[in-house]
Amino acid sequence: MTRPTIQVLPDIRELAAAAAELIVAQSERAIADGGSFSIALSGGNTPKALYELLASDAYCDDVDWQHWQVYFGDERWVGPDHPDSNYRMARQALLDHVPLDARNVHRMKGEIDPQEAAVEYGQLLKDQFADGGLDLILLGLGDDGHTASLFPGTAALAETHRRCVANFVPKLSAWRLTLTAPFINRARQVVVLVSGDAKAKKVTEVLEGPSDPQRLPIQLIQPQSGELLWLLDAAAAGMAQ
Repeated sequence: MTRPTIQVLPDIRELAAAAAELIVAQSERAIADGGSFSIALSGGNTPKALYELLASDAYCDDVDWQHWQVYFGDERWVGPDHPDSNYRMARQALLDHVPLDARNVHRMKGEIDPQEAAVEYGQLLKDQFADGGLDLILLGLGDDGHTASLFPGTAALAETHRRCVANFVPKLSAWRLTLTAPFINRARQVVVLVSGDAKAKKVTEVLEGPSDPQRLPIQLIQPQSGELLWLLDAAAAGMAQ
């Protein structure tokens, strides 16, 4: 397994600030080098804190939003206004509050047939990136070791070619749309955000235990040539007092 860089912050507020600083710096670098910055957003409470910080006065004016291209790591099989939609969360926490051209926000269509939506999103990624990848992908870690919507024992874990797939998750009795591990691994940087003591045992298992990606799918995330960074708060790192 690719050894990540691990950074531990005191709490979720400091974790969000570290992630925001990193994203601002990476976006500046990508825009200077190639004229745009591509990022895939993640769902969850920890990313939400980051998005709200990026939209705040502390960071909003430091970002060249007009040159951002926003994608998503995964989506539930729901419409864009559904409370469970990752897009809806990102829109309410970030996208509605910054001067980002709506044409530069590329959501997964959870409201249509999942297979059709996956093909459409995969084609978009192929058109945009060919054999390359995004500048930065944000991921989280589920209590069961999943990341994006790559859940233990599901068909998407065996995908080797497609960029995006519809993945049925039996334990949820639901379809999910997700970027695949091979495509995530093309990114220039992958950042895993984890907070809370409920995740501490799983973090240790993933990072220090044996490789078992069928049970711990996040272990499939091994960037080909990019950087892998885990940002943990003290509780997730097992260092809570």
